Formats: sequence, structure tokens, C-alpha cells
Amino acid sequence: MFNITFSKKGAAPGTGVSIHGKNIKLIVGLGNPGGEYKGTYHNVGSMFLDYLYSVLTGRQAEKPEWKKEKLFEYVKLGNIILARPTVYMNTSGRSVKKLLLYFKIKPAEILVLHDDSDIPLGNHKISYARGSAGHYGIESITKSIGTNEYSRLRLGVRYGNEQAGKFVLKKIGKQQLQILEKLFDEIKTSYFEV
Repeated sequence: MFNITFSKKGAAPGTGVSIHGKNIKLIVGLGNPGGEYKGTYHNVGSMFLDYLYSVLTGRQAEKPEWKKEKLFEYVKLGNIILARPTVYMNTSGRSVKKLLLYFKIKPAEILVLHDDSDIPLGNHKISYARGSAGHYGIESITKSIGTNEYSRLRLGVRYGNEQAGKFVLKKIGKQQLQILEKLFDEIKTSYFEV
């Protein structure tokens, strides 16, 4: 059994991290389905979900342990559910709404992992009950579930001066991938008690 606590280690209650003390039951990694989108900046949320799965189980995320439903796939690991929509990013809300109903989970009990082109590559932010900042996947979720009162782990993908629409669907380069892998390790060490 795994026991995952998502909280800033060493932080006093109510300081620093807006989701400190929240009982997270579902972690959703956003991305686009299909091989052509694998390894793109827009799929960083889904990539981090795979990373969490491999850290927790010692296995790769493509194993048959994942159960498939109409709009999502998921795996239960102890007290936590890891899930990813199987629809395109801009319609992620359909999947998240179905996940909440399927598992009888409240919006405040989810953590959404996603790319953020406003945050420099290698950095991250944690948000709760914030606007989408133009991220269509987040807009879709908020509209579908009728609230923005859920937690988000925003993974920075900004590098260079290109507009987000011009680079988020590009494949991640080797050097940029190393930066993201380091970020994943830092986030796990800082926030996840396994």
C-alpha cells in the first residue's frame, strides 16, 4: 500500500502552499492522446503522471494495470488514484467531470498536473481556485465541473520567446527533457511523502 501526502514538507499549516492540508484523492495528468503528441510540451502533465506511477510502482506507465474507461484511464495506488483523460487537451473537462462522478470525488480533492507556458522551464507553481490564464484544458475542466475550486500543479515549459501556440506541440529536446526530469525529482522530494 502507498500513502501519498501532497504537502509542503516543513511548512506551517496555512503557509506557502495553497493546497496544504487538502485531502487529495485523485491526481489527473493532462495531455493529448496519440503517438504524435507523445513527448511534446503540452503533454508534460501526463509525463509527470507517468513519472509518479513509475516512482510508486517501479514499473513503466504502459503496463496493463491501468484500467480504461470511455473518457479516461486510471490506476488505484493505495489511497490515491492516478488518471489521465483519453480525449484531447481542450476537452479535458469531459473526462474530469466523469472521473469525479465515477469515483464520487469532490473537486477540492483533485490535483491537476499540466503544462504552463507562462512559467519558465524547470519551475513550477501550485494553485488553488485560480483562473485558467488561457490554458484551454483548464478552461474546459472549470466549465465542465462548474467550479475552479481544485488544485493545480503548473509545470513550467516556457523557453525562448515563441508564442505558446507555436511551441507547446513541439517535441521536447534532450536538454529541455533533462531540465524537466530534474524538476520532477525536485517536486517529488518537496511535496510527495511516499
